[in-house]
Amino acid sequence: MGNVKKILVVDDEEALCDGLGFNLEAEGYAVDCAYSAEEALALNLGGYDLVLLDIMMGEISGIQLARIMKSNPATASVPIIFCTARDTEEDMIAGLDVGADDYIMKPYSLKAVLARVRAVLRRTSASVATAGQHSDLVSYKGLVLSARNRTCMVDGLEVKMPKKEFEILFRLLSKRGQVFTRADLLSEIWPDEVVVLDRVVDVNITRIRQKIGLYGKNIVTRSGYGYVFVE
Repeated sequence: MGNVKKILVVDDEEALCDGLGFNLEAEGYAVDCAYSAEEALALNLGGYDLVLLDIMMGEISGIQLARIMKSNPATASVPIIFCTARDTEEDMIAGLDVGADDYIMKPYSLKAVLARVRAVLRRTSASVATAGQHSDLVSYKGLVLSARNRTCMVDGLEVKMPKKEFEILFRLLSKRGQVFTRADLLSEIWPDEVVVLDRVVDVNITRIRQKIGLYGKNIVTRSGYGYVFVE
């Protein structure tokens, strides 16, 4: 195999953390374990290809750690999979909202975890390759997106945007005038997830509109159907 993918497992249940780390190593990944968010923050998080993150931890929760990572340009593009025993819709949306790439319920089967890990890593590699194929920049007036740097500029100011939000906006802006149904966006942005609710798309669209200021009104809802970026 070419380059070995580096994975960080963060969970305050040490036995579970070590067990998952051991099984991932058996699959050929390079794995580090951290038993708290604080321990994880002491590491070079930008050097990992994926972080598996428990939500319920001590002082700093998994959601808070994900928020810290997504707000730092050096770690914003590192994919995150939440592993958690919390199974309410609100928790799932909170995790995906923060910019997580997937969400796995405890107790989980090893087979399911490995499948999700492969899917997220495959999708990340594909999106990097796709960014290279497409025109790097798409813009509308003062709204400028760079696929290569995954940056969003609004009238000259950079706006921080999690990976999913960026990918949705990049698609809408690249194909102005084309209506994307929620099903389109779910299949393109979350292709391997077992369960992702339509509402997750709406939540992401709402956040994008808030972040891009006056250009938010250019993202129009086609009632009961989907979204389109209009000029």
